[in-house]
Amino acid sequence: MTDAYQAIIDRCAGLPPLRTAVVHPVQHAVFEAVGDAVAAGLIEPVLVGPAARIAAALAEAGQAPDAYEIVDTEHSHAAAARAAQMAAAGQVGAIMKGSLHSDELLGAVIHPQCGLRTERRISHAFLMLTGDYPRPFIITDAAVNIAPDLMVKADILHNAIVLWRVLWGPARPKAAILAAVETVNPKMQATLDAAALCKMADRGQIEDAELDGPLAFDNAISPAAAREKGIVSAVAGQADILLVPDIESGNMLAKQLIFMGGADAAGIVLGARVPVILTSRADSVRARMLSTALAVLMAEARRLGQVK
Repeated sequence: MTDAYQAIIDRCAGLPPLRTAVVHPVQHAVFEAVGDAVAAGLIEPVLVGPAARIAAALAEAGQAPDAYEIVDTEHSHAAAARAAQMAAAGQVGAIMKGSLHSDELLGAVIHPQCGLRTERRISHAFLMLTGDYPRPFIITDAAVNIAPDLMVKADILHNAIVLWRVLWGPARPKAAILAAVETVNPKMQATLDAAALCKMADRGQIEDAELDGPLAFDNAISPAAAREKGIVSAVAGQADILLVPDIESGNMLAKQLIFMGGADAAGIVLGARVPVILTSRADSVRARMLSTALAVLMAEARRLGQVK
């Protein structure tokens, strides 16, 4: 999947660096991700947080205390709120997580008075690249929505479809609604939600994708497994998007692929008026770069009116 990775990075080459609020970057490790993205021409960082602590972290990272623009705030909560305000005012085009908890950052993003919310629920998407599957694919939601109900799943799916189409154009992605089995069972809510989502797609409530479900993971990604089960489907065995039942299953699936399968993974929060980059100290350099590239492409699509 090196070609797919490089193709996404290369698409950003002709775009100006994305002005990005880096929230509460008070640990030197944050500047590894920031420095890589700046060197690649992906972002123009604005550091939001306690100025003295940011300067100390920059010095520890071997960078000049005045290397980047700094917006001084008292603490992490204030930094998150200020970054969200800047994004709502158009002063930055993306938000990047620094040294604070994800829920603290996202709480500011979804605050009713912030102005970043859209009609959709925010959700997280992992873009996965692995040599064990012939195409990039998306796992969602593995980081934000804990136990989504039917309508939240519809929003999660919408956000993933938008991301996929920004990356690969007008073609309709194939979305598999995952469960433990591939048949509808009234005792298993995931299978009922899958069936309802597919019917919603039939009625035009979910657009721009082909849906099928419930599908077990093997049926969703393996043509041989789908044939063995007698599943006749345009989605089974060749899914582009995997909609998981809940955060536990999605998180375990994604991290298994990353840490045991060697997959490249980019994480991004969708559904707000600006993309939110959730980097982690456990992320590889490639993952950080890919996550930032997704934010650049999403922001450009919104600027061009391709994303509402």
